Amino acid sequence: MKRSEILLVLIQVPIDFLMLVLAGFSAYFLRFSAWAVAIKPVTFGLHLGDFINIVMIFALVWMFVFALLGLYSVDPNRRFAKDLMKVIFACFIGLSITALYIVISGTLFDSRFLIISSWAFAMLYVMIGRFFIRGIKSLLYRLGFGLRRVVVIGSGEIFESVVSSLENNPRLGYKVLKTYENFSKKIDKELLQLNLNEIIFVNPRANEKESLQAKQFCDLHHIVFKYSADMFATYSSNVNIYTLAGVPIVELKKTPLDGWGRIAKRIFDIVMSLLIIILISPIMLLTALIILLETGRPVIYKNERVGIRGSKFFTLKFRSMYQKDSTGSQFGNSGQEAEQKEKELILKNGSKQGPIYKIENDPRVTRFGRFIRRASIDELPQFFNVLMGNMSIVGPRPHQPREVEKYAGDYPDVFVLKPGITGLSQISGRSDLSFEEEMKLDIFYTENWSLYLDFIIFIKTPFILFRKRKAL
Repeated sequence: MKRSEILLVLIQVPIDFLMLVLAGFSAYFLRFSAWAVAIKPVTFGLHLGDFINIVMIFALVWMFVFALLGLYSVDPNRRFAKDLMKVIFACFIGLSITALYIVISGTLFDSRFLIISSWAFAMLYVMIGRFFIRGIKSLLYRLGFGLRRVVVIGSGEIFESVVSSLENNPRLGYKVLKTYENFSKKIDKELLQLNLNEIIFVNPRANEKESLQAKQFCDLHHIVFKYSADMFATYSSNVNIYTLAGVPIVELKKTPLDGWGRIAKRIFDIVMSLLIIILISPIMLLTALIILLETGRPVIYKNERVGIRGSKFFTLKFRSMYQKDSTGSQFGNSGQEAEQKEKELILKNGSKQGPIYKIENDPRVTRFGRFIRRASIDELPQFFNVLMGNMSIVGPRPHQPREVEKYAGDYPDVFVLKPGITGLSQISGRSDLSFEEEMKLDIFYTENWSLYLDFIIFIKTPFILFRKRKAL
């Protein structure tokens, strides 16, 4: 999902609110117009300010109905005509809720004209607002902004129809970079150089092996994989199906975390990380002071990790090792020498099988470092990573590039989400899990994400921290 598409949906929310309030204004002024008063004199005493306050409350209720009916969906492929029909239906529901409230509350309100005209204006204005956003979106696409960079693979009439539709309808938001008759590993490097967003696979003659290779390539390089629905069975129940040039197209989704889900998760991360940083600031200041007195600077250790879509970033941790034993570019030549020493320790004292390493009885760890590792205090600065946006509070465990190189091709799904300070694997066994168990839990979390699941993991984490754990 491109950021421009999410931004347009975010803009739609305040526009809908303004349109609903404007509908109230219009209905009120229409009721007090000379034309309306001549037909029926005004017999109620409702001031404009009081009426608009009521309208604003009901506008929020109506917008909640809009959201339930999918009018704030971030799916860029949904039909505009269906959106307009949903607007009409949603306004009917909103009118019913308003009428039901008046009946149940016993409110003495004798201007049915205000209610009906507000409803009519609401439908009209909300539609106008959506035409406005649609126009902006179409203009951006025509100017070349926000286009999804796509390669279409296939042959035959269906393939030609899809390519023609994408190339001749800029309003769809696609830019066809190249077409291929078949998918093979020979074109891998060429595809990567195109900086793709999506691959659409439209080939009735494609065999299962070729289609699976295309999907694996997309998974590995974090490219959206789509295919014509008449080709072969869907790979997953978590799909989005829409019509393109009369052809049913299936988009595989690795996680339900998309659109509003991603926005909700980001809001959760920002609010909770700010709150936690404020609460734990005395602990962090005390920890920094003890490290400084024990072994000097630097207090913060920057460790390179692999994040969402394979991007690299530095996690922030309190340094728990002696300076001379700290790895990474932060420590220059000393860091390179320390990395070589670490590799020797992994062979000698490594406690885990597979690409992820853990060192038992690590001689590089300071006395205070063992304590902060055992209590996970060393990871507290990572809440600043969350604020910066390269980590989430809950997510898959972040790993180092040299670890990821050994398994990225087998487990690409774990890079769909931002890595987390805590996660399902962290609360299910922490360092005691095998690599395969950790990957299964991270993939399960990715495929079954919900804000409720994040909240449960977040609540459980402090209790897990107090359990006895080895300081590796």
